[in-house]
Order: sequence, then structure tokens, then C-alpha cells
Amino acid sequence: MSLQITKITANIGARVLGVDISRPLDPETAVAVREALNTHKALVFDDVNLDDDTHQAFVRTFGEVTTAHPTVSSVDGVPNVLPVDSERGRAANHWHTDVTFVLNPPQATTLRSITIPPYGGETLIASSAAAYRQLPEPLRALADTLWAEHTNDYDYAVPDEAIDERQAAQRAQFTSVKYRTVHPVVRVHPLTGERGLYIGGFAQRVVGLSPSESRRVLDLLQAYVTRPENILRHRWSENQLVVFDNRITQHYAIDNYDGRPRRLHRVTLAGDVPAGIEGKESYSIQGDASHYTPVAA
Repeated sequence: MSLQITKITANIGARVLGVDISRPLDPETAVAVREALNTHKALVFDDVNLDDDTHQAFVRTFGEVTTAHPTVSSVDGVPNVLPVDSERGRAANHWHTDVTFVLNPPQATTLRSITIPPYGGETLIASSAAAYRQLPEPLRALADTLWAEHTNDYDYAVPDEAIDERQAAQRAQFTSVKYRTVHPVVRVHPLTGERGLYIGGFAQRVVGLSPSESRRVLDLLQAYVTRPENILRHRWSENQLVVFDNRITQHYAIDNYDGRPRRLHRVTLAGDVPAGIEGKESYSIQGDASHYTPVAA
């Protein structure tokens, strides 16, 4: 079969057919897949027939992989694979870009279905490039100048008194090492030159603004990211792999499956240090993530 790429929505998402990603990709196909990701921001592969080893091998086609997470444990015996498991909590039901609290967050995230609930459990993926294009000119001009501090010690929507002992332990593990990094609010994609809003749940404060002012500005910009027309709502099936460009998307795991088992395996591709529209790069305030990820060229 020849490679077939079919759009799923106008602003984000495409389905990829005609390639067996359980086998090494030839250079021409690898370039075509990368170009498809640049264009569509999120790709869906059906009937992938992957295990943890071949999943990682596919990701390594495009660069170095990260370890599973800076603070959260991996799949047993597989240090580069993170279990996204309802048994370990459902903290991903907020809009975010993966691991933006470190200096060089992953450039791409891959999720593979292991156990899917009989209903619900979708993953929403939003195009922050489309969101940026939709900003009114005065708001776009403001966003271009802003920088925001991202941290894993973020302001959880659920207060401490509302969580149980297991959830408290998970939160403590997630924040066991504190990270604080300042990124441009508008990031320039290093391959396409597109601008996208680089915010999400780990962005807690706009540099130079008070916490309350920061929240109002971030909420205003975030509302453009999460417009329905900017979102791919992916309903999981067995043996699927979803890839999204972590440099120019956000995602949200919907907690709508009544606590039924839901498990995905995640492998992420090491990323570069983000840069804003004037070429200035992000900078770290607290936390060394070199054990988690190399810096991609």
C-alpha cells in the first residue's frame, strides 16, 4: 500500500494509512510522516500491532526519546515508557502541553491504546497555531510580547481537602522535584515557522503581572485554544497510535468513563529549547531535567 493521509478536521488531525509502523520506516516514508505531522499537528494510526519495543523504535525514527517523566515512574522495566493509567489517577483531565515545566519539553508525544473503556475516555487535542491565527490583532500583538512561568507545582483545580490519600501520594510524587521554567507565550515552531500559543495548565504566571492579572490574561488566550473548531476529539479504538506535535498543541483526557479501566502507553520525543518571535530562548529558574531528556538539535 502507498502512504495515504486524510484530514480529520479543518484545523487539526489526519489519519495515516498505508504504512506498517511496526517495521523500520524507509527515509522517504519517515520524511512524509514528519511533514504530515508538521501540517496536521496530530496523526492517527490504526491497527498498529506495536509493543513497547517497537513503539519506541518508531519514535526513534525521528530523534532521541525521553525517559518516561521527570518525576513519575515508568512502566516496569521500560524506562522510556509512561503508563497513562486510570489506576494511577486521572490528573490529565486539564488542558496542557506535556512537561512544559522543563527547559526543553518533548517535541512530540505518542500514545498507544492498551486498554480502552467501553465508552468515553476520549483525548482532545487542540491546535495552538489555529488559536494564534484567530486572535484579534491587538491581542496578538500583546501575546507576542509576553513570557510565562510554567511549573509542575501548579495550582490544582482540586483543593487539598478534596483528595484522598492515594491522590495525595500521586500529587506528592508529581511535585517531588520542583521545576520552574519561563517560556514565550508565543512560540515559533522550529520546522514550520508557525506561531502558536504556548501556554496550558502548567503556565501559572505571566512575567511582570500579578497572579490575578496573569490568570485573566492566560484564561483569555486559552479560550482561543479550546474553541471547538480547533479541537480533534479522538475516540480510542484497540491497537491505535496517536502522535501529536507537542510544540504547537494542547491536549485533555476526558474523565467520562465511570472509572472503568483505561490505559495508554506514552513515549515522547526529545525536544529543543523553545524560542519566541525575536529568537530569545526559554530559561530555567528551578530544577534540572537533564536526567529526563537530552536537548534536541
